[in-house]
Amino acid sequence: MVLLSNERHYRVWIHRRLGPWCRPTGSPAPLSCEIGCGEGSWILVCRLLVPTQVSLLSMEEDIDTRKINNSFLRDHSYATEADIISTVEFNHTGELLATGDKGGRVVIFQREQESKNQVHRRGEYNVYSTFQSHEPEFDYLKSLEIEEKINKIRWLPQQNAAYFLLSTNDKTVKLWKVSERDKRPEGYNLKDEEGRLRDPSTITTLRVPVLRPMDLMVEATPRRVFANAHTYHINSISVNSDYETYMSADDLRINLWNFEITNQSFNIVDIKPANMEELTEVITAAEFHPHHCNTFVYSSSKGTIRLCDMRTSALCDRHTKFFEEPEDPSNRSFFSEIISSISDVKFSHSGRYIMTRDYLTVKVWDLNMENRPIETYQVHDYLRSKLCSLYENDCIFDKFECVWNGSDSVIMTGSYNNFFRMFDRNTKRDVTLEASRENSKPRAILKPRKVCVGGKRRKDEISVDSLDFSKKILHTAWHPSENIIAVAATNNLYIFQDKVN
Repeated sequence: MVLLSNERHYRVWIHRRLGPWCRPTGSPAPLSCEIGCGEGSWILVCRLLVPTQVSLLSMEEDIDTRKINNSFLRDHSYATEADIISTVEFNHTGELLATGDKGGRVVIFQREQESKNQVHRRGEYNVYSTFQSHEPEFDYLKSLEIEEKINKIRWLPQQNAAYFLLSTNDKTVKLWKVSERDKRPEGYNLKDEEGRLRDPSTITTLRVPVLRPMDLMVEATPRRVFANAHTYHINSISVNSDYETYMSADDLRINLWNFEITNQSFNIVDIKPANMEELTEVITAAEFHPHHCNTFVYSSSKGTIRLCDMRTSALCDRHTKFFEEPEDPSNRSFFSEIISSISDVKFSHSGRYIMTRDYLTVKVWDLNMENRPIETYQVHDYLRSKLCSLYENDCIFDKFECVWNGSDSVIMTGSYNNFFRMFDRNTKRDVTLEASRENSKPRAILKPRKVCVGGKRRKDEISVDSLDFSKKILHTAWHPSENIIAVAATNNLYIFQDKVN
């Protein structure tokens, strides 16, 4: 690996992978939704705007604002870096959608229930709960700031009336319980109605406390805090299929946790060399198998994927399978190692395939074939001639995510200029769509976009030289069973649904 090919390359790589990050500033921004329905392929259903004006929610019917933590609803006319969405995740049923941002906040949206009058209006998502998950911290031993940015959110399957989710920043993972409360106890013997202790001498009779109805309140409480286990920045968390354990991965190690134990974790992968000057690769993403609790994969900055089996040994320093595509020597360049770094890895719902995303492509691997991917999709191959300028502005280090649809037949990933791409594995057709505040209105139908590389440009095409690299789709999510997608475009969240028949 030509990691130390020049001083700037090494400096940028260390900053991106192992260096401290600047703490984003700014106050929490307000929320707004725009609802629309109509005919077409993909229809704008909901949009979270940052910022917005005084109006909280613009809908046909007023939303019960009692569900919303009003301390987060402030009037701003600008968006700060703290408002940038850093992760998006549907829960296992698709009824809830959680987003995290660089300000350490988690916003949960709940899907509207179907009504008799409006049968096809179930694509709408309204604000359900908002809470501050992480706060900025300072590591006094290393003199480093730990930013509050939410790196990942993972839902746990619902076992009772409450919801549970994991959220993590660079160092600490938290388990949150989100529950509803519409009754309050009254009639305590030792306390008055305001909760103050009564004088025991004044208590002459005993009474049975009763539950009285109250306004619906959604509470988010931290149930577990898993800290002090990672030296480097956490880039992935994944819940195991046994629902008793989960793993967290940083740049050089992967730890296994039990949900009931917060002060101890088991190190299952450690790729840190004895001499850090010999470091040639870092871990970029990791995920458990959806059905086999002993199996997991992790990807590296060298473009390789390792499948590990925890039954072989306590420390999975030897992989079970090693997936790597041989590089064509004729295509070798200064940027080869950077663009081959895998930014995301996802098991298919069936568990048979693995999907990986590098800078230019999405690849699908069969677990039974290690030497090459069975499918390769070009996301934005027209940027191959722009790698030099993308390196200068650091865009070449952007980490794009990828997702499967519920049936594993379509994959989706993001690009620049607020474009996101969909690839149909059966028909081999692909489409480029745009999530833009300027072009998206309520009931708007998304129109396919095309990028012109050279020559004459058609009316509906956009030139590759006109792409805005500051607008990028890094984070996307797909409803587990329906054609509803969530796309995070910097500080805006767009929710689209497929045509309603």
